[in-house]
Amino acid sequence: MLLKDIWYFACPARDIKPGSLQRKMLAGEPVMLGRTQGGDAFALRDICPHRAAPLSAGRIVEDDAAAGGAATVECPYHGWRFRADSGACAAIPSLTADQAMETTRIRAGRYPLTEQNGLIWIYIPADWRRPSEPQDGPPPLPAELSQPRMVEKAVFACHVDHAVVGLMDPAHGPYVHRQWWWRTEGSMHEKQKVFGPRPHGFAMERHKPSSNSFAYKLLGGAPTTEIEFRLPGVRFETIRNEKHTVLGFTAVTPVDEDTTEVTQVFFWDIPLFSAIRPLMRPFVRAFLNQDRAMVDLQQEGLKFGPNLMLIDDADMQAKWYHQLKREWTASREEGRGFVNPVKETTLRWRS
Repeated sequence: MLLKDIWYFACPARDIKPGSLQRKMLAGEPVMLGRTQGGDAFALRDICPHRAAPLSAGRIVEDDAAAGGAATVECPYHGWRFRADSGACAAIPSLTADQAMETTRIRAGRYPLTEQNGLIWIYIPADWRRPSEPQDGPPPLPAELSQPRMVEKAVFACHVDHAVVGLMDPAHGPYVHRQWWWRTEGSMHEKQKVFGPRPHGFAMERHKPSSNSFAYKLLGGAPTTEIEFRLPGVRFETIRNEKHTVLGFTAVTPVDEDTTEVTQVFFWDIPLFSAIRPLMRPFVRAFLNQDRAMVDLQQEGLKFGPNLMLIDDADMQAKWYHQLKREWTASREEGRGFVNPVKETTLRWRS
């Protein structure tokens, strides 16, 4: 089940250049992303309602007189043009002067789009024909971290649930990510963390980072970290010391039922980190590739439809994730507010 009526991370804002169009599958929906020369980003359903040609193969018409000076997207098949801001049809070139037709009643689906902190978020409704407008925005990020400093992504050949559960799994680190600079099996020890509810998710409350995570020591001082998870599949790890902040943002975004895109974005306000970014990038890629390799391996077992086990306390976050999904879906179907099922608790495990 892919969640709808929710904001999904789409891509870094810098990926959408002025005057460009691109296609992106998002939660099973064909989405066309574009940006006008004036810098306004927008998202339409990437199917022309005339003959189903992808609008992303067309072009942006700036200052379109047929749209009252607004920007439109021109279909590559017959030149039908659709307003970038609403999806309403502005022109059908094949019509003659005496053929009256109310073109604005024809619409390509529009997806609400928000651009903040250098990231693009798109709201995917349950039914694009009768879209619901979002009641709130995407998750907020610290205002001082205005632009991503490093971005890496990988495509996982799995359902989003397996990628998300792997993301929040606290016990796989010493095995999947066994590295001198991160974790080793010999460094495993018992951990105890306090968790509490957050909007549409939960968080591991602020604490001192694990002593067997060498990477945290690069920050210097006495760092603390808080790790928050939110539906549909985003994770924020905010690390702070006396002077600086580092935010690790991970988005697990379903392409469709069988494919998931995992994007890791890092924000920081530390000049040294920018200087050593070329040295840091291979470690981030290695981390992602280790997770992807394990997911590929997991698929070999999943082919046989086994019953999967979730235990307390190491798998409690995975249980919460499934509870949150069920509650999100139920709240939308019943037309009521979302009630977070997560309660404050302390979890213990070894890693």
